[in-house]
Amino acid sequence: MESWLKESGAVGLNDLELADFQVTGRGIRSLQYYKEGETVLTIPSGILWTVEHAYADPLLGPALRFAQPPLTVEDTLATYILFVRSRKSGYNGLRSHVTALPTSYSSSIFFTENDLEVCAGTSLYTITKQLKRQIEEDYAGLVARIFGQHRDLFPHDKFTIEDYKWALSTVWSRGMDFVLPDGNSIRLLAPFADMLNHSSEVKQCHAYDALSGNLSVLAGKDYKVGDQVFINYGPLPNNRLLRLYGFVLSSNPNDSYDLVLSTHPAAPFWEQKQKLWISAGLDSTCTISLTLTDPLPKNVLRYLRIQRLDESDLSVIQVDATDGIINESNEVEVLQVLVDSFCGLLKNFGTQLEMLEEQLAASVHPPGGNAWAAAHVSLGEQRVLRLARKRAEDLLAAAESGRGRRGDLSPPARCAKCDKVSGPFMLCGRCKAVNYCTRACQVAHYKEHKAVCRVISTTSKNGSRMK
Repeated sequence: MESWLKESGAVGLNDLELADFQVTGRGIRSLQYYKEGETVLTIPSGILWTVEHAYADPLLGPALRFAQPPLTVEDTLATYILFVRSRKSGYNGLRSHVTALPTSYSSSIFFTENDLEVCAGTSLYTITKQLKRQIEEDYAGLVARIFGQHRDLFPHDKFTIEDYKWALSTVWSRGMDFVLPDGNSIRLLAPFADMLNHSSEVKQCHAYDALSGNLSVLAGKDYKVGDQVFINYGPLPNNRLLRLYGFVLSSNPNDSYDLVLSTHPAAPFWEQKQKLWISAGLDSTCTISLTLTDPLPKNVLRYLRIQRLDESDLSVIQVDATDGIINESNEVEVLQVLVDSFCGLLKNFGTQLEMLEEQLAASVHPPGGNAWAAAHVSLGEQRVLRLARKRAEDLLAAAESGRGRRGDLSPPARCAKCDKVSGPFMLCGRCKAVNYCTRACQVAHYKEHKAVCRVISTTSKNGSRMK
C-alpha cells in the first residue's frame, strides 16, 4: 500500500510506519520528531474514497446512477469498498488498501445477545437493536435496487449481508467528515491515514483542503521518535465510540445519556405547544444529551414546562417565560415527572452500577472484550442518570419549599451522603462538585463518588482508546 501511496503523491510516509501497540493494536509510529502543528501526512485527492470517485468509476458509476432512489453516502461508500474488494484484477492500489483493513470489527452490531445484555437499559442497547433491523432492511433494498440488477458486477457470494455489515463498519470507523466552505459536507476514507488511532490528549488535527481536495494530518502534540501518532475523533461518549468505532474509554469524561422527549400530536393543545417548542428552538420530539457536567440541561426543563401547560397558562404564556419557572404547580409537576422518569430509566438497566463495578473489579467480564466494553457504557450512562435524578430531586425540594416562587432555581446545599441540608458544609477537595457535612460522611460516600469525582475533575484529560 505504501508504494502505491508514494507513487500517487502522498507525502510524509518516509517518516511514519505501521506498527502494533500494546493497548491500541495496529497504529502509526513516528520515525522523526514533530512539533505540534507540523504537517505529518498528506493524502492526495485522487486516491481518497469518496462518493464522487465512486460515481466516476467507469464500471461502478453507471450502476450507481441506475439505482432509484439514489444510495445514501454510507451505502455508496460501502458498495464502493465491496466492489473493489471483489475485483480479481485492476484497482491494484485501492485493493492494497482494502487488504490492509481489519477483517472484522468489534462495534456493537457484532455483539452476541449475551454481550449486548450487559448494557441492557442503555441508549446503546436500544440503538443497536434498531440498527440491526435497519441494516437488514437496507441490505434487502440494495439487493432489489442494485446488487440483484447487476450480478456481473456484484456477485452474490461477495455481497452478502455479512459483507455489507463489514463494509458499513469500515465506513463508520474509518470515515472522516468535513463541512465545506459552501455549507455542504463530505465524507471520505483516506488510505493509511485511517490507521491513526484516537486519543483525547491530542488536539483535533486532520483537515480537508476543499480547493485541492487533499487530506492532511497535523501533529496534535509534540512527538518523539517511536511515539504513536494519534488523531482526535472528538468529545464522544462511550455509547457512540463503541457503536461506531468498537472501543471505549475507561471513565470517559464525555459520557452522556440521550434523553428522548416526545409528545403525541393527539395530546391536548398540541398545536399551540408545538408553536412554543419551535419558538424555543425545540420540537415535539427532541433528543437532548445529559452529560456528567450538565446532567439536567435547561432545554429539558423548558420542553417539559411547555408540555405541562394547561389551557389557562397557554392563553397568556410567552415563549421567553418558559426559560424560567412559569408557576409553582407547573414546576413541581415537571420536576416530579423527571424524578419518576429517571428512577424508571435507572431501574431498566439490566445490571445496576454497584454490581457492574464489582464485576469489573473481579474481571467477570474479560478486560478488552465485548461484555467488558458494554459494561463501561452502562456505567457511564447510569452515572449520568444518577446525577440527573439528584439534580431533579434537589430542584423539586427547592420548588416545594417555596423558594421556586422567588425564581431561585439553585438546589439547596446538602450533604451528598446523608442529605442533611443545614450547614456548615465542606466541598470535595478534588471535584468541588459535592458537599459533605462531616469528614465521616465524606469517607462513607467515597466508594460511590470516586468514579464520578475522577471524571468531573479530569474533563480535559483522558487516555487513549481502550478496545
